[in-house]
Amino acid sequence: MRNGRTLRIGVVAATTVAVLAAAGCGGEDEGGGTGSAPGAKAPTNGSGLVLPSLKGEKIEVAAVWTGPEQANFTKVLKEFEKRTGATVTFVPAQDPIVNFLGTKIAGGSPPDVAMLPQVGAIHQAAAQKWLKPLGPEAKAQLAKNYGKGWQDLGAVDGTAYGVYFKAANKSLVWYNAAAFDNAGASEPKTWKDFVGTAETISASGVTPVSVGGADGWTLTDWFENVYLSQAGPEKYDQLARHTLKWTDPSVGRALTTLAELFGKPALLAGGTNGALQTEFPVSVTQTFTGGDRAKAAMVFEGDFSAVNIAETGAKIGTDAKVFPFPAVGDGAAPVVTGGDAAVALKDTKGAQALLTFLASPDAARIWAAEGGFLSPNKALDPAAYPNDVQRRIATALIGAGDGFRFDMSDQMPQSFGGTPGKGEWKALQDFLKNPKDVAGTQARLEAEAAKAYKG
Repeated sequence: MRNGRTLRIGVVAATTVAVLAAAGCGGEDEGGGTGSAPGAKAPTNGSGLVLPSLKGEKIEVAAVWTGPEQANFTKVLKEFEKRTGATVTFVPAQDPIVNFLGTKIAGGSPPDVAMLPQVGAIHQAAAQKWLKPLGPEAKAQLAKNYGKGWQDLGAVDGTAYGVYFKAANKSLVWYNAAAFDNAGASEPKTWKDFVGTAETISASGVTPVSVGGADGWTLTDWFENVYLSQAGPEKYDQLARHTLKWTDPSVGRALTTLAELFGKPALLAGGTNGALQTEFPVSVTQTFTGGDRAKAAMVFEGDFSAVNIAETGAKIGTDAKVFPFPAVGDGAAPVVTGGDAAVALKDTKGAQALLTFLASPDAARIWAAEGGFLSPNKALDPAAYPNDVQRRIATALIGAGDGFRFDMSDQMPQSFGGTPGKGEWKALQDFLKNPKDVAGTQARLEAEAAKAYKG
């Protein structure tokens, strides 16, 4: 669940914050069609997309998605099967998926298509010469339906490999409306107000913040939102490229800011130990189970949290509301996002057809209707989303154009920014355990980053 677990739009996307505030933050698509091989099936929904006949062809798709995400993606694949005659099998992958794919490739049985949740993973797989470039039909859909920024994220050295099918706005704080009402709390707009709101809720008898610290990626998201707002996009880009060291004072300031929350165990559901043992899905569900006496009143994470909220029976927009991640210091409120890109590992007709489908609004519409999904596809009609909150988040994402910042940890070598129990994930889990050790955390982060980038 890293993108689900995981796009991060930079502070320049102030329109996103405005749209979210308006969201109570508390038809037909204009799809792009391209020609296809003889025997192609006619489009069935008026979008204009034509796919080839693939009767008898078997296609394997690997992804780390589980639970509701896997179920919803399977619905997308079923529609592809219906329209092409192919048989598509979902292959569950372990995170980090690059290691999983390496094993499959070494064994001579790579999947046809994989969903990569990190920019760094695309670059790593391309460097290993595992990836096949997008074919003309997929590239045509990509050019028609995606902004240049999204196209560039899926390319390596000018060659297009990836189609970003699923995106995530990871600068949102979801809250239990009943717990807020009972405490007399209001939506904070600054970090100072956020901590103050947490104290107010704590005084009402409800623990204010749920943290899924057992999953290190959630902690990278905490850090990146604080850092982007406080240090600004220029330093954010430098740190992502490791042209700025983790021992820089700006990193220390961001960690010190996080310690204002992490250093107060009474404000965390289950305290420090509880947070470190809580996986992301539970961090969400425990916030919306139990009405105004839930285990926590707020949980920070992306729009994909809606899937887990739905499991509790809480209604988004009424029981579960959302506000933008608060601005830190004098900086603008951050909006950071992540995404999953489809890439081909086999140069087959079926693999290219699936990438073409995933680059179309036809595929995005199916998952959008289920919730817990955000598409960077600008041809997708916002009406496809199930509620006003998600529609407005999606509209803001598209409205930001190319002015976004992608998840920092997803831009880094996977050994540092995307491996459970190692690198940045482990260092920030250790920091959650001991938030007073700012300098030591910086030193460990820099040592691990230097090793990963050198490698």
